[in-house]
Formats: sequence, structure tokens, C-alpha cells
Amino acid sequence: MRQSGTLGVRVFASRAQLPVEGAAVVITQKGRNGKYRVLSLQETDRNGSIVPVTVPTPDTAQSTSPNSNLTQPFARCDIWVEHGGYEVMAIEDVQVFPGQMSLQEVELNPLVRGEAWTERTEVRPIPAQTL
Repeated sequence: MRQSGTLGVRVFASRAQLPVEGAAVVITQKGRNGKYRVLSLQETDRNGSIVPVTVPTPDTAQSTSPNSNLTQPFARCDIWVEHGGYEVMAIEDVQVFPGQMSLQEVELNPLVRGEAWTERTEVRPIPAQTL
């Protein structure tokens, strides 16, 4: 039986962590065939949050067996966040574990006056945990 975990996203600006309302948040997951599947497309609420998304994950039993060929007991997702006045943020390889709630916090950086959002995109890959 396929398991799932949950992924929440909170978007904010500045070190004061001011919530960013109305940011577009896209969550994707790469399939076995290499194609990306959109799991969610939402806008953040006044708290800078989205409704948590259910993410398919590997079966926990597969990762605890010594004969398992499963190298990672978690699923990976990519998150794309954009909002006018801020640079686009792409976060790669967010890890979601079966039966767990993961929260990805995303800090958006303001654009310089006269700069278009299409001119700046920050990509942050998350290294896999060594378990």
C-alpha cells in the first residue's frame, strides 16, 4: 500500500518574517518517467501559508528492510514561489516522509527598484539526509 506525507509551505519576507499574502506556490514531484507532476497550485493566505498538500511517499516498510533496494525513505518535491515585487524562489528536493508533516519556510527577497521579477530567480537545493 502506498503511503503519504504532508507538506506545508509558509512564505515570508525579511528577518522579521512578515507573512506574504497572495504569493503563488507551485508544488511538483518528478515521476519515474522524468516528467514533473503538479501536486498543488495555491496562493498564500494572510498568514503566508497554504493548505497542506498530501504527497505520495515510499512505503515505510520498504526502507526498514535490510534487503530493500529503496535508497531513500522519503519523497522529494520541488517548490516554486513567486509574488510581485520579490524575486522568484525555487526550492529543490524538499523531503517528505511517510506519515509526517513537513513544513518548508520560504523567505522572499525584495527586488531592486526597476528590476523585473523575471530577472532574478534564486534556486536552493536541499541535500538529502543521510539516514
